[in-house]
Amino acid sequence: VQLQASGGGLVQAGESLRLSCVASGSIYRINVMGWYRQTPGKGRDLVAIIDTAGRTTYIDSAKDRFTISRGRTKNTIDLQMSGLKPEDAAVYYCHLAQRTESYWGQGTQVTVSS
Repeated sequence: VQLQASGGGLVQAGESLRLSCVASGSIYRINVMGWYRQTPGKGRDLVAIIDTAGRTTYIDSAKDRFTISRGRTKNTIDLQMSGLKPEDAAVYYCHLAQRTESYWGQGTQVTVSS
């Protein structure tokens, strides 16, 4: 399984950004995909996840600003981030979990200037 993430970049506070992740390989019908983020010296924290039934979970600080969705194919997810804040700046990682397997994509940098 491979995860290809895209969409990071530099934005100003208050602006929006959309991250996308495409999973390829042996993807099971039931899985959970999502986004995590990491800042230097800290662990990787959950931002939002979505299962194949469309159920979502968000970190509290993202609930009113971020939306995670499945793309046209269920192996694609998007994270629409609005009202970005400097504290949202991090390396964002796409993740896929299925059965006992866990996969990470390469990180994509999100930088938010104040």
